Amino acid sequence: MQIKPMKIATGFALALFLLGMGPAAAGFKSPESLIRNVYAYYGSGTSELSKGLPRDSETAAKFFDPFLRSAWVAPRHEPYDFLVQGSSWKLGAVSMKTIRRQYDRTYVAVAFDNQSRAVMLNFVVVNGPDGWVISDVESPHDSLRMFLTQYRN
Repeated sequence: MQIKPMKIATGFALALFLLGMGPAAAGFKSPESLIRNVYAYYGSGTSELSKGLPRDSETAAKFFDPFLRSAWVAPRHEPYDFLVQGSSWKLGAVSMKTIRRQYDRTYVAVAFDNQSRAVMLNFVVVNGPDGWVISDVESPHDSLRMFLTQYRN
């Protein structure tokens, strides 16, 4: 029995991927999946999942477009976590609704309660070559891009 070179290459690539040695995967398969994964970091339970979205470069590459990646990991002194609109959180159910699709951008309205206070945000997500990532998040008074720029050291 002869093994074909294509099968060997495919098997090697699969092995690298499974070992975590392949290229870092950025983005998600849908806007909803992206947003659900953001708020998974704000749940209660294990300490790893309730500290908010990490500020490391690996997480930034997975969730954000290039501009927000660098802004997300930059040192800063912000008064609260923009993604939950508070310095602490106990989130209720997160609901989302796609409000507009425009070329490669999709606008998703997200609503939840944070410590019994209603929060509404609009996520602007883009579909790039590696999947969906966040381009901006808009609150009624600000945007994540402006917020991170304002509180940058």
